[in-house]
Amino acid sequence: MAAIVDTLRRRPLVYVGDVERPILDADDFHHLARSLRVATGDPIAVSDGAGRWRLARFGERAEPDGPIMEATPPSHQLTVGFVPVKGARSEQVVQKLTELGIDRIVPLFSSRSVVRWDTARAAKNHERHLKVAREAGMQSRRVRLPEILPPCSLNDFVAAEGNVGMCEPGGEPIMGSRLQSVVVGPEGGFEPSEVAPGTPLGLPGGVLRAETAAYVAAALLAAAREAKEAENNEF
Repeated sequence: MAAIVDTLRRRPLVYVGDVERPILDADDFHHLARSLRVATGDPIAVSDGAGRWRLARFGERAEPDGPIMEATPPSHQLTVGFVPVKGARSEQVVQKLTELGIDRIVPLFSSRSVVRWDTARAAKNHERHLKVAREAGMQSRRVRLPEILPPCSLNDFVAAEGNVGMCEPGGEPIMGSRLQSVVVGPEGGFEPSEVAPGTPLGLPGGVLRAETAAYVAAALLAAAREAKEAENNEF
């Protein structure tokens, strides 16, 4: 992934439905032309968001400028579940976790959740999270977008995932863990019964805001994966 980001660092990345015949969405075209001042014929890159990408030249119908490439998916998928917080901060969590390379992002509801979404609100926020992840993916040059799951209960998530790291004060260092799935609780923390099925994982620093804890956990997970892959060791 680092090699791809380095290749695309100076080229805007945009998602298209078909990298073989790339046609830019009208909103993306206007964003590149007006906000980023990209001119017709300038170098860009296009991706389907599922790992396939290629270099191209800017235009309403982007002109391919290189072969189709495919990014190898990471050998270990990283998942972060988070309990939504008030305002736009939940969108910021999705944004930052996308930029940090997390593969699955899951909004969760726990017994101490402050934010409660009904069915219509949950669907609306899921659509918004997908849009935020897409924008963050273009910003961070991700050719493989994360999976954004609809909101679910913490208990259902832990039961489905199996061994999950629960970010709690006093837990084992997250960098020393081999867990690939972690959960960050609400401002008031987890109920003891919610922590019991998982593995407590500690985060550096003092008492963190819920969204800060999500960023830190994601960054440490991503760093641990990169270090293990660089060593060619089992994660």
